[in-house]
Amino acid sequence: MKKTILITGGAGFIGSHVVRLFVNKYSDYKIVNLDKLTYAGNLANLKDIEKKSNYEFVKGDICDADLIQQLFYKHNFDGVVHLAAESHVDRSISNPMEFVRTNVIGTVTLLNVAKHFWKASLDTIPKGKLFYYVSTDEVYGSLGKKGKFKETTSYDPHSPYSSSKASSDHFVRAYHDTFGLPVIISNCSNNYGSFHFPEKLIPLAINNIKNNKPVPVYGKGANIRDWLFVEDHARAIDVIYHKGKVGDTYNIGGNNEWKNIDLIKLLCSMMDKKLGRKKGESAKLITYVKDRAGHDMRYAIDSSKLQKTLKWRPSLKFEEGLERTVDWYLSNNEWLQNVTSGDYQKYYDMQYIKR
Repeated sequence: MKKTILITGGAGFIGSHVVRLFVNKYSDYKIVNLDKLTYAGNLANLKDIEKKSNYEFVKGDICDADLIQQLFYKHNFDGVVHLAAESHVDRSISNPMEFVRTNVIGTVTLLNVAKHFWKASLDTIPKGKLFYYVSTDEVYGSLGKKGKFKETTSYDPHSPYSSSKASSDHFVRAYHDTFGLPVIISNCSNNYGSFHFPEKLIPLAINNIKNNKPVPVYGKGANIRDWLFVEDHARAIDVIYHKGKVGDTYNIGGNNEWKNIDLIKLLCSMMDKKLGRKKGESAKLITYVKDRAGHDMRYAIDSSKLQKTLKWRPSLKFEEGLERTVDWYLSNNEWLQNVTSGDYQKYYDMQYIKR
């Protein structure tokens, strides 16, 4: 194989799209997918590529240093694309330590093994190695009515989730500056698309509308997010991994800001048409709930650096991507039923119904 790449969290939402893209696009690469398979990881997300000859799945924890070392010795990785993370803000408020463990300790474990293995007995790391860390725009905090996050924006995280990701960003840069580890970081806006675990806004709303359940909206729904189709994010990761400058950071965004309530109303309108309901029927399910603690008001990404230097662009308009997303969830009822059982349902009841 030309390259052997470790992708962590590859059974999750964004990770599964990255794994699929790399496996299908680069037949001369060996892709090793390491995932703990927590509630949000699902091998059904990768059913279409699981038998490909250049793909291998390993169930494991990124905090397990012995396992990571064994994988490096076995596969002699050329690169790491690190996506594994706890990512739901509500859960980080309920259990901050789990986010510290996975997002901070897990990332540093990977960095440490990569540093030791790639350096080995040499003073410098061989060319061609790369540790690519996939982060979030939430590390920058909250914006006012104007402006966008740039790569140079100061960090100002407000939740345990964003704080854990910000800490990991700093550790990745520290390993580059201190030990010469070749790294790249990307910070992306909110993603949407297929295989998204339905605790997040869009899949949660689709599932609840379909089943005539309340659609929870925090506060007045005035919070603004920049939305990006997940397949466009995967393409950006591909471009950055292969053409990005070592030591650099790249912001990835959809240039597509929506108030939460406006997005939900658009989704309700789409669902009315898809389900053959009367106009406005689904919107009756909108339920305003107590606002999230430390809720950032607005995120918006300036991705001009990525667009200018690496020639990446979002491929879909939001309405088109959202309709494709709705169609996927309505056509994959078995997947949805499987992931909305057990832990998810208990969590949903605890977070929303009791409010």
